[in-house]
Amino acid sequence: MTREQNKFISNERKLAFSDVYLVPQFSSINSRRSVNVTEEFTFKNGHSWEGTPIIASNMDYIGTLEMASSLQNFKICTAVSKFVSPEDWISHIESGLDMEYAFPTFGLDNKNYITDYLNHISDSTGHTARIIVLDVPNGYIDSFASLISDLKALMPDITIFAGNVVTPEGVELLANAGVDGVKLGIGSGSVCTTSIETGVGYPQLSAILDCADTAKNNSVVLISDGGISESGDLGKAFVAGTDFIMIGGILAGHTEGGAPTITENDTEYRLYYGMSSEEAMNTHYDGIAEYRTAEGISKLVKDKGPVANTIKQLLGGLRSSCTYLNCQNIAELTSKGQFIKI
Repeated sequence: MTREQNKFISNERKLAFSDVYLVPQFSSINSRRSVNVTEEFTFKNGHSWEGTPIIASNMDYIGTLEMASSLQNFKICTAVSKFVSPEDWISHIESGLDMEYAFPTFGLDNKNYITDYLNHISDSTGHTARIIVLDVPNGYIDSFASLISDLKALMPDITIFAGNVVTPEGVELLANAGVDGVKLGIGSGSVCTTSIETGVGYPQLSAILDCADTAKNNSVVLISDGGISESGDLGKAFVAGTDFIMIGGILAGHTEGGAPTITENDTEYRLYYGMSSEEAMNTHYDGIAEYRTAEGISKLVKDKGPVANTIKQLLGGLRSSCTYLNCQNIAELTSKGQFIKI
């Protein structure tokens, strides 16, 4: 084997969503109204869930409790930022927040901190988190798998979505640690610069294609996190084999995110940034530690008003994808959909 052969895990070109189109098929679906965008899942731990398998990302100005309160009207989920306090959770739950669609998020935290956080919410409201998200940039580190195993032992009834990884080996690693869902994506977010700063990454469409069978064989769901820039990308991700899709940038700029507005040339903008950006580090960690570098950017997006209009557009595009591919629901996209490379 040559050195070049030894250094490449595959000779195939890996693909992003923008590298392919979906191929239309003869269809008996005559109206988007006939398409059902809700799905039912029974996770590895036996927990059943029904809803629209889209999750708002746990980013500042995206994963807010106000966003969760709006998205639950569409049965869409929100991974709520780890910087939200239990007291804020309690207040919103008392005002009607549904924890079936709002998921507390944690990083590489102490297991006791996580259990105390969740117990405080449960003891105060009588509502228990059914799904939590564990989110770190590098899901391959030993301490992350150990945290997952410890939490599963302490809270076997809670469904855990965790990541991020981008390879079948990563999916198997987290599945063996005890997760119910694996979050997939490194370097594909619109305000993520990990691939630039570190050289590490994986085109998102190929990450799904390469990992979907491993996820199924290990009885875990796949959550594609990153790379969604248009409504058509939702259909592509589901055709590739993901079970859930996490979206961030496409939800930036909405009222529910609560980002400050900035007026330039009579146009209102809202701030949006990656969670490893200098802006995020300054906000939450008193700056960038000397041993780190920023792996995200900040930008302004035009104020979009309430999120409902964007959600209607996204779901309308997804329903239209289904009609083109003769699919009555999202689940049929994986079995019926096909791509062409552009």
